[in-house]
Amino acid sequence: MEFHLLHRDITSQARRGRLITRHGSVETPVFMPVGTQATVKSLSPDELVSLDAEIILGNTYHLFLRPGAERIGRLGGLHRFMNWTRSILTDSGGFQVFSLARINRIQEDGVVFQSHIDGSRHLIRPETAMQVQAQLGSDIAMSFDECTPYPVDHRYALESMQRTVRWAGRCRDSVPPGPQAVFGIVQGSVYPDLRRACLEELQEIGFDGYALGSLSVGEPKEMMQEVLEGTLPRMPAERPRYLMGVGTPEDLVEGVNLGVDMFDCVMPTRNARNGMLFTTWGSIQIKNSRFADDPDPIEPGCPCYTCQRFSRAYLRHLFISKELLAYRLNTIHNLSHYLRIMEEMRRAIEANGFQEWRRQFHAKRV
Repeated sequence: MEFHLLHRDITSQARRGRLITRHGSVETPVFMPVGTQATVKSLSPDELVSLDAEIILGNTYHLFLRPGAERIGRLGGLHRFMNWTRSILTDSGGFQVFSLARINRIQEDGVVFQSHIDGSRHLIRPETAMQVQAQLGSDIAMSFDECTPYPVDHRYALESMQRTVRWAGRCRDSVPPGPQAVFGIVQGSVYPDLRRACLEELQEIGFDGYALGSLSVGEPKEMMQEVLEGTLPRMPAERPRYLMGVGTPEDLVEGVNLGVDMFDCVMPTRNARNGMLFTTWGSIQIKNSRFADDPDPIEPGCPCYTCQRFSRAYLRHLFISKELLAYRLNTIHNLSHYLRIMEEMRRAIEANGFQEWRRQFHAKRV
C-alpha cells in the first residue's frame, strides 16, 4: 500500500490524499461502506461501483464464524468470493467480540467468546486475527485490539490500552509476507494522555496507517472532539488516519476538519433499512404520513438512481408494505449522499476553501 498526501487545506487541518492498493486507488478523505458479511446489505457490487465506492469494509469476526476464513481462502479470497474488484479493508473483529458475543473473557493470550450465532466457543488471539485476515486477502488489515467501553475509569482504560499495545506487537510480528497493509488502532478511551501514550508505542512498533478506535460508543460529542484534537496532530503526517465507526454526516465533516482521512459506519445503510434518509438539510423518516401523496424525490437535485426515478410517495409505500425494494432504493440514496459529501470535501480542500464549505454545510442543516 502507498499513501500520497496531495494537498493540505490552508484554512483547516483537512488533508487531500490518495491510497494505492493492489486493487486500485482510493481518493481521501474517504467513506467506506460497511460490508460486514461480504456484502453491503441490499446492494450488488455493480451498484456500489455505480456510486463510485472505491473501498469497502469487511469484518473478521463475522466471516470467521460464517462461512469461515479457510473456506473463503480456498475460494480465492474475499474479492473473488463477493465479486468485488476494488479495495477492501477488514476490521479485526475486536469491536464485535466485545459487543455481540454472548459471553467473552479477556485474557492475555486473547479473547474467549461465545458465538452470537450458535453459542459455540472460540478463542481469537492477535495471531488468529491476522491469519484470518490474510486468508480473506483484504488490502488493509486491522490489528486486534480491545474495544474499551464507555464509561470506564482511568485505571481500567490504562490496562486496556496497554493490552492493546501488546497485542499490536504480536499482530505486527505475525503478519505473513505479502502485499497486505496493517493499521494499528489507538485506544485509551476518553483520556487524551492515554491516547497519546498508545500512539507513541504503536509508532515504535510501526504500522502502515493508524486508526482511532472506541469512539462514538456513548461518550458525549465534546469528549470525542477533545480526543480527536489531542491525538490527530500527533499522528504521522505521511500515514493515513482512520476514525473507526463514525458516524453522522456532521461527524465526517468535523473529522475531516481535524485531519481524518478515512471513515466507516453502518449508519447510512442501517438507517436506510429503518426508513431514515439523509438530505442536505437533515434527515427525514420516509414512513411519515406527510409523504403519502408527495410526488417529489427524497432530495430535489440529488443525482442518485433513487431520486432520479422515484417519489417520496412511492418510497413510503414500499417501506410501509415492507417490500425488499425499499431497502435497496433507500440504501442507494443514503450511500450516494455520504459519498457525495466526501467528494465535495475533497474538492473544497483542493481549492483551499474547506472552512467556507464547512460553514455552508452546517448552515443548511436544520
